[in-house]
Amino acid sequence: MSAVTSSPEPLAVNYLRSLVAPRPRRAVDLPRRRVEQRGVRVDPDRLAAWSRVCGYPLRSRLPLPYPHLLGFTAQVQLLVSEPFPFRLLGLVHVAQEFAQHRPLAVDEELDVSVRAVAMRPHRRGAVVELVTEVRGAAEGPHEPPAWSGTSRYLAPGARLPGTVPPPPEDPPAPGPRASATRWRVGAGTGRRYAEVSGDVNPLHLAAPAAKLLGFPRALAHGLWTASRSLAVLDGRLPDAVLADVRFKAPLLLPATVEHLHEHVPGPAGGTWRTAVRSRDGARTHLLTAVALP
Repeated sequence: MSAVTSSPEPLAVNYLRSLVAPRPRRAVDLPRRRVEQRGVRVDPDRLAAWSRVCGYPLRSRLPLPYPHLLGFTAQVQLLVSEPFPFRLLGLVHVAQEFAQHRPLAVDEELDVSVRAVAMRPHRRGAVVELVTEVRGAAEGPHEPPAWSGTSRYLAPGARLPGTVPPPPEDPPAPGPRASATRWRVGAGTGRRYAEVSGDVNPLHLAAPAAKLLGFPRALAHGLWTASRSLAVLDGRLPDAVLADVRFKAPLLLPATVEHLHEHVPGPAGGTWRTAVRSRDGARTHLLTAVALP
C-alpha cells in the first residue's frame, strides 16, 4: 500500500469536484493508497466551538468522536480521487466505530492516516469502509494507534459483483428503564455543525439542496447526532473504549427527538447503550453501544 503525505484540499473544493469528476462504472480494485498527515495540531478555538455545538465540556483531552474530524478531509479526498464506482454526494453514512486505546491530549502533535479497507455489495447498492488512525507523533508507525475510527458509507444503487453479505446485527436499544430526555434540534443545526466541522455537504445546509437529493428538508449530520449522544456519557467512560454507532434513519430538521441512555452490567465494565428516536418512539435515528474493557 502506497502512502501519500499531503494537506488535503478544502472539503468544499472536493464536494464540487465530485459533481464533475468522471466515475468508472465499477471499481477496478480497492484503492491501495493511504493518505497521511503528519504533525497535525488541534486548533483549540475550533475544538471549543465544536464542543459547544455537540454538548461537550472543555477538557485537556479530545472528546471521543473528535479525532474523526482530523481525518475526515482526507477521507473525502480519497473518495473523490480514487476509482470508486460512485459519487461522493449521495453517500449515506450507515455506521461508525470509535476505538480509543488512550486519550489524546488537546495540545498533542498527531499523525493521521486514512485508507480504504473494504468494498462490498449491499442489498441497496455498495458499501465502502474507510479506516482513520491517529497516533502521537512520537509513537512509531508499527505501534497500535491511540485512536482509530472505522466509517462505513453506503452508495445507493451502485453495483458490485459478488454475493451480498447479511447485514451486521444492530446494537440492542436501551431498555424500558433507560434515562430519557427530549432535545429540540433546530433548523440551523446542520449549518452550525458545518461551521465547526468543515463538513459542508449541501444535504445538511438547506432544504433546496436536500430536495435535489430526495429529502423534504435538510438533515442533521450523522456525526453531530452521534457526538451529541455520546456527550451525554462524558465523564462516565474510561480511557479505553470501543463505541459502535449505527445511523438508522435520517433526522430531518427541525425536529424534537428523545434521547435514551442506560448502563448494562456485564463482563469488565459492561456496556453503555444510547438511542435517538422520534418523540413518539416510532422511528429510531441512531443506536450506539459503548463497550467498557
